[in-house]
Amino acid sequence: MLTCILFIGVCFLAYANGANDNFKGVASLFGSGTANFRQALTWATLTTFAGSMTALFLAQTLLVKFSGKGLAPDELIHTPPFMIAVAGGAGMTVILATRYGFPISTTHALLGAMAGSTLLATSGDISLAPLLNNFVLPLLLSPVVALLSAGLLYRVLNLWFSRRRIENDLCLCVENPETLALAADANMTMTIETATLPSLSLDRQEACAERQASRILGFNLQRLRDGLHFCSAGAVCFARSLNDTPKIAALLLLAPGFDLQWIIIVVATAMLLGGVFNARRVAETMSHKITSITHEQGLSANLVTALLVIFASKLGMPVSTTHVSVGALFGIGVVGGKANTGVIASIALSWLLTLPCAAVCSAAISHYLNANLQ
Repeated sequence: MLTCILFIGVCFLAYANGANDNFKGVASLFGSGTANFRQALTWATLTTFAGSMTALFLAQTLLVKFSGKGLAPDELIHTPPFMIAVAGGAGMTVILATRYGFPISTTHALLGAMAGSTLLATSGDISLAPLLNNFVLPLLLSPVVALLSAGLLYRVLNLWFSRRRIENDLCLCVENPETLALAADANMTMTIETATLPSLSLDRQEACAERQASRILGFNLQRLRDGLHFCSAGAVCFARSLNDTPKIAALLLLAPGFDLQWIIIVVATAMLLGGVFNARRVAETMSHKITSITHEQGLSANLVTALLVIFASKLGMPVSTTHVSVGALFGIGVVGGKANTGVIASIALSWLLTLPCAAVCSAAISHYLNANLQ
């Protein structure tokens, strides 16, 4: 009975995670007009699922971190009621935030739920060191790092693109060699009097044509930029699911009868469904309410988010993709002078409330289970 409830609770948490998080990586595509909502959502769904599958091979450290070890006593984390309370408390918090369009951190909610259940079960005997290390350092410092990095990268990209007319096609040109002057010597042997090697240059198509150069490779900077934007958005979704899937799957590791591979598949599927059916409200907040987004700004934010989250996943650091992506968007908004500080303040408040809300919900579920099902 408890195992079945735990399975449902983990699926609910994975669904809530997908609803709140799946679209965050592609928000800049939608906000900048690079893709419409359906296109952005499709790209997010595909890359998120790919990241979840890859998590089985590349994120083993997070499986241990989010089984509760270090934060709660071992005899407690091996009990289904504890894991049910954690999954239920975190899931309720995330789905509530999704309902009102607030992008919050599932990592943050999981830590709060673990803390609430542990405090109730141990009457306040909890190890605060893992909570502080996993919350204060990665979750609070990561948006600051993202803000500064995204702002700096946007400055660099904006300067680079501003010096080029991206509306013009560029081509790689081969300058025509000078006409070969041929002369006959006394023995009637043809020799080359002059020969000029062809030279390569990168210029506008019109300039190449004026110089009668041969066009070898033509490309458009705008299409190149948008292609990089799509790739970076996919990288964010991939990195986010790579980081989050093990955290959720860890809740089922200690339950009997579950194989790790099937746990990953179930969690990935539930995340996918959550993103498909309930992503719209958070999508509007991330894409249009934090700041207006240009193509260069979106590319900068996504590159910074993807690099930071992938780096954290490799090191086993449970950073929040939400905090990183929102910090990056706010950073480019500040640099561009169009940041919506009111929305950022509301999001920051939701982040502050996530931990106690998840703790209270988890403690309530734990109390009910201990009183009625054991």
